[in-house]
Amino acid sequence: MSNEQVPTRGEVPPGRETTRAEEQPNPETTTSASLRPRRTEGPSRGQAVLNEIMGGSVMITILSVVVALVVGAVLIAVTDKAVQASAGYFFSRPGDLLNAAWRTISDAYSALFQGSVYNFRRPGFADGIKPLTQTLTFATPLIIAGLGIGLSFRAGMFNIGGRGQMLVGIGIAGWIGFALDLPAGIHMIVAVIGGMIGGALWGGLAGLLKARTGANEVITTIMLNYVGFYLIAYLLRTPGALQAPGSNNPKSPPMKETAIFPKILGDQYNLNLGFILAIVATIVVWWILSRSSLGFKFRAVGVNPNAARVAGINVGSAMTWVMVLSGALVGLAGVSQILGTVTTGFSSGIDAGIGFDAITVALLGRSRPWGIFGAGILFGAFKAGGFSMQAAAGVPIDIVLVMQSLIVLFIAAPPLVRAIFRLPDPEKTRRAVPAARKAVVAK
Repeated sequence: MSNEQVPTRGEVPPGRETTRAEEQPNPETTTSASLRPRRTEGPSRGQAVLNEIMGGSVMITILSVVVALVVGAVLIAVTDKAVQASAGYFFSRPGDLLNAAWRTISDAYSALFQGSVYNFRRPGFADGIKPLTQTLTFATPLIIAGLGIGLSFRAGMFNIGGRGQMLVGIGIAGWIGFALDLPAGIHMIVAVIGGMIGGALWGGLAGLLKARTGANEVITTIMLNYVGFYLIAYLLRTPGALQAPGSNNPKSPPMKETAIFPKILGDQYNLNLGFILAIVATIVVWWILSRSSLGFKFRAVGVNPNAARVAGINVGSAMTWVMVLSGALVGLAGVSQILGTVTTGFSSGIDAGIGFDAITVALLGRSRPWGIFGAGILFGAFKAGGFSMQAAAGVPIDIVLVMQSLIVLFIAAPPLVRAIFRLPDPEKTRRAVPAARKAVVAK
C-alpha cells in the first residue's frame, strides 16, 4: 500500500488549490456576462439612418437627374457632326474625338445653364438674371398643374385630364378677360375664380362618375380631354363666342389690361403674379395634405379605400372632392397661362402640353407639394435652357425631351438607380433592424 494520503470529501488535494480556485465560478462575473447583449448580425441604428438617406427617395431623384444628364451628354456627342467626323479616324488620332466630344457637351450644358439660370455674357446683374426669371415663368403653370395632379395621386385617383381642365379654365377665364368691363383688380380676381371653377367642374365630373358609377377615372379624364379640346376649338371658330370679332382665324381677342397679371419685378422681366400664386398654392396643398382632416381622408382613401370606408370615411365624397380641387388647381394653371404669359389672345393649342407635362412633374416630385415645386422649376429650366441650347450650341430640342423622359424613367425604377450606384435599399434595412432586435431579446 502507498503512503500517499487519500483526501477526504471536501478536502483539496495537494497542488490542486489553484486549479480548484480557477474552477470556482464568480457570481458577479457570471451574472454580468449572462446579461451582456450578444452581437448579432444586422445594421445598427446609425447604419439604418445612413441607408435611409443614401437609398431614400430624395437621393434617388437627384441621381436620376445625374444619370439623365450623363445619357443626354452621350446623345449630344453622338449627334454632333464634328464628333461624327472625328470618329472616322479614331484609331489614328483618338484625342480628336475626345476633344470634340468634350467641346460639344460643355458648350451644350453651358448654353443650358446660361439660358436657364444666369447668363455671364450679358452686362450687369439685372440682365444676367433674366434667364432665371424666364425659368420661373415657364415653371409657374407646371408647378400649379403638377400640384393638382399630385393631389389626386395622393388620393389614389389618376387624373390624366389636365389638358381638358386647363382648356376649359382658359376658355372661361379668357372670356371674362376680354369680354367683361370690370375695375382693375376685381376683373383679374373674377377671371381667376372663373378659370378655377371651370377646371373644378371638368375635374369634378370625372370624380363624380367614379364615385357614383365606378367609371375608371383614367378613361373618363382622357375622354374629357378630347371633349374640352374640341369644345374650345368650336367656340374659337364661332363668332360671338370666343372668336375675335371680324377675324376668320380661330383665335380669341387679346385680354384687357385690367385682367392681366402684373409683372412682379418690373416690365423688363416676364415673371408675373402667377409665380406668387404658385407659391401660395404649394403652401395650401401642403397644409391640406399635412394639417387638415380633409387631407387625412384623401391620404386614407389613397392608401386603402376599403379600410377608409370601414373607418367611417365617405370614399365616394372624398374621390369627388379631390378631383374638384385637382381640377381647380389645373384650371388655375391655365389662368396663369392666359392672364400672365399669353395675353394677346389664345388658340386651342395654348395649353402647350402643360397638362401632360404636369403628370411628369407630379411623378418627379413624388406627389409631395414641395417636391413638385422643385420638379416644376427643374422642368422650367429645361424649357428655358432648351431653346438656348438649340440656338447657341445647335443641339436638337428633342434631346431635352429625351432627358426629361429619362429622369422619369429612372425615378420610376429605383432598383435600377440603386444597382448603378450600389445604394442600399432602405426597405430591407427597416425590416432588418427589428429582426436583429428580436434576435437579441431571444438570446
